Amino acid sequence: MFYSCTPGAAAANGATARVVRKRGRSLTVDIHCHYTSQRADDLAHPLRKPENEATLAVVSEQERERHARYIKSLDQRIRGAELRLAEMDAMGIDVQVISPGPMQYFYYLDAEMGRAASRMVNDDITEISARHPGRLVPMGTVPLQAPQLAVEELTRCVKTLGMRAVEIATNVNGEELSEKKFEVFFAKAEELGVLVFIHPLGFTDGKRLSRYTFNNVIGNPLESTIAIGHLIFDGVLERHPGLKVCVAHGGGYIAHYIGRMDHVYACRPEVRVNISQKPSAYLKRLYFDTVQYDPIEIENLVRHWGCEHVLLGTDWPYNMGESDPVGLLARCKGLKAAERKKIAGLNAAQLLGIPVPPRTRKR
Repeated sequence: MFYSCTPGAAAANGATARVVRKRGRSLTVDIHCHYTSQRADDLAHPLRKPENEATLAVVSEQERERHARYIKSLDQRIRGAELRLAEMDAMGIDVQVISPGPMQYFYYLDAEMGRAASRMVNDDITEISARHPGRLVPMGTVPLQAPQLAVEELTRCVKTLGMRAVEIATNVNGEELSEKKFEVFFAKAEELGVLVFIHPLGFTDGKRLSRYTFNNVIGNPLESTIAIGHLIFDGVLERHPGLKVCVAHGGGYIAHYIGRMDHVYACRPEVRVNISQKPSAYLKRLYFDTVQYDPIEIENLVRHWGCEHVLLGTDWPYNMGESDPVGLLARCKGLKAAERKKIAGLNAAQLLGIPVPPRTRKR
């Protein structure tokens, strides 16, 4: 059982996790939901500035204050377990794979403080998961502003804390993930077989997106699109064929508009310097969550990339999240029942080693 959290915790939790299921449903696993560490927030707070976070950099002071009040209102839900478990039950979610809230990347901190903050987040996520085996599974974070320290923390996450996934942002202080300095992180993630969950925090050049929360609505999927575009065209996915990557919010726009990238690959030789296949070949390796709200968009993901590459997500507890993930899947009339079951939880279980009840496997 990999989500044992601390040395010796696996034995304390028992050899097999108990998965709570109701009404004979198929297993449901939420790959996209968040947790925040109070300790890490306290550490980073004196150095936090709006310009450090793209989602706040270009909005008015009034909007920043509104955002701060909203984030504060989530504290009891996002930091604890009681309301989390109750809302999981209400949504029909058996297991949450809890990742840091995107404001807890802390890439703006210096290397040592960034490592300290990451360790706090990771220790707290694994501790709360250990208290609720079978319901909560930890996903970590790493201080990517210091790539070698990120490798060390990734190794600790896997070998000491028992994690099988980490979350990273779409850029590191404005630098593309495909920069050579970050290659050591992706190489280690590939070696360890860790799922890398890529999650945006607003568009880095969001001056035109400052109103109507466009930096979230339009900017977040745009950020993911650009990040994955660089990972493809700069050859990171070419050099690391075993790398497992899941992209939040259904992969942004890139998962639905790949034809243009395949076309430029065919007609402009200068873009083929680092890759030997058309871009869609690399996208076929990736995973995408269902935080897209529209059944047709989820059906399109399945049509393009296969049901095995789509994972249930909610973006809990934010108000931009999906409050009825099981119902959303049920409204995907173009999917077969077996495809819905894979998306609902079996895909995530296979990726992350989550125990699947025997009856679920037979259904």
